[in-house]
Amino acid sequence: MPNKVYAERIRSNWTTALFAGLCLTFLTLFAWRYAIVGWKFTPGLFCFLGFFFLFYTLNYRTLEIQISNKELNLKFGLVKWTTELENIASWRLDDSPWWIKYGGAGVHFAAVRGKYRAYFNFLEYPRVLVTLQEKQGWVRQLCFTTRQPDQVQVQLQKRSETDDS
Repeated sequence: MPNKVYAERIRSNWTTALFAGLCLTFLTLFAWRYAIVGWKFTPGLFCFLGFFFLFYTLNYRTLEIQISNKELNLKFGLVKWTTELENIASWRLDDSPWWIKYGGAGVHFAAVRGKYRAYFNFLEYPRVLVTLQEKQGWVRQLCFTTRQPDQVQVQLQKRSETDDS
């Protein structure tokens, strides 16, 4: 990454505990139902959900944010997102409806006010919403958790001013 000007690593013990608890709950339900009825639909579903939340527990532990002179990079485990700074039209604090804001941690997607958003977030921290000039796939807006939303916005503003001059 050329000339990194901002970097942040965020962890959420609360989110990790939630996903680990769901993992253990579903794997326990799997073991219980499997011991009673063998390999049927319900134990299979519990097994799938247990391993699904195990993946979430491991993958969504740390969100990495990096801003360089040219790019905004987000990395959440195996999931990465890169946006060229020249493709960023605007940014502000997140204004998602409460049911979307608190409707999921990790990486998810939702249409809000007619624009498709990608979310890289934990539930308990503020978020910055970036609107793209050109869509990336279906995504028009990118929303991500940060402990320092003001600093992120300052860095985006500085990079924007550099591009304009």
